[in-house]
Amino acid sequence: MNAPNRLRLDGAALVENWRTLARLSGTAACGAAVKADGYGLGAAAVVARLADAGCRDFFVATWAEAAALARPDLSVSVLHGARAADMPLVAQIPARPVLSTPEQVQRWRSANMGPCDVMVDTGMNRLGVAPDDIAAGLLDGLEVEVLMSHLASAEEQDATINPHQRAALQSVAQRSGARRVSLANSAGIALGHDYAFDLTRPGVALYGAVPCAGLAGLIRSVVTIEAEVLQRRRVPAGGRVGYNLTWAATRDSDVVVVNLGYADGYRRAFSSRGTAFVGDVAAPVIGRVSMDLTAVDVTGLDVGEGDWISFDPDLPEIIEIAPL
Repeated sequence: MNAPNRLRLDGAALVENWRTLARLSGTAACGAAVKADGYGLGAAAVVARLADAGCRDFFVATWAEAAALARPDLSVSVLHGARAADMPLVAQIPARPVLSTPEQVQRWRSANMGPCDVMVDTGMNRLGVAPDDIAAGLLDGLEVEVLMSHLASAEEQDATINPHQRAALQSVAQRSGARRVSLANSAGIALGHDYAFDLTRPGVALYGAVPCAGLAGLIRSVVTIEAEVLQRRRVPAGGRVGYNLTWAATRDSDVVVVNLGYADGYRRAFSSRGTAFVGDVAAPVIGRVSMDLTAVDVTGLDVGEGDWISFDPDLPEIIEIAPL
């Protein structure tokens, strides 16, 4: 309750981003990737907002994540499949594994479990069974809800692998017996309706990132970092600030030091490049970002100890400074 820094989630912007991606998905259903605790924003809150907006398909990485989120009225898929260690849990959690190896498929079949999802590798060489294995009958007898694959280079609209992956998935879709087929991630949605199939799986764009030119101008910022001012000080012209004294005042300056640094995820790359805001007024980050302290030039602005300031919420812009 007394944390000196915080993330502010704009729930309305999150929902608007999902609705935008759903519209771009055409006739396909639009789901949501909420792994890694909703990309660090609190998966429970993200799921609640998106479910209220109409989202019904959610994707997590692990069964622990599924256990924290699963609701009987929602479809939850566990992207890392069903390990042997997971099997005692799966019957207790209303979620489906995304099976990605022949061993996982056999484990699921031998346990006589219910519906599952399956990942097929169409060229990324990450998770997924081989298309040839599906063609040879690997999935025969399984109740496959979603057959999915993952685009390797969706953010590159002209990448030759994109249509190759789409065609590879299409070629095994019917043989798999799957009720639905899914390929497009956030950037994949922007490739057009040919990539949407029955279900899209946006992730990073939901949270304010713009992974490709096709989504530019359509995605709203969702998260703002806020931090409390620890001290306001006067730095005379020629005075220097921070580790290695990398910033020098060109005039008498007012500087605040806030309770935020790279230990909190505010990257060192923002040193003398980031932007803070006092209300709606921009103020430059100055000097080196420390582990838990950052300095901001607030000359002429009314802000001091105990006040809160925010940091640039424009995720595409800050990614240019400090790539994810």
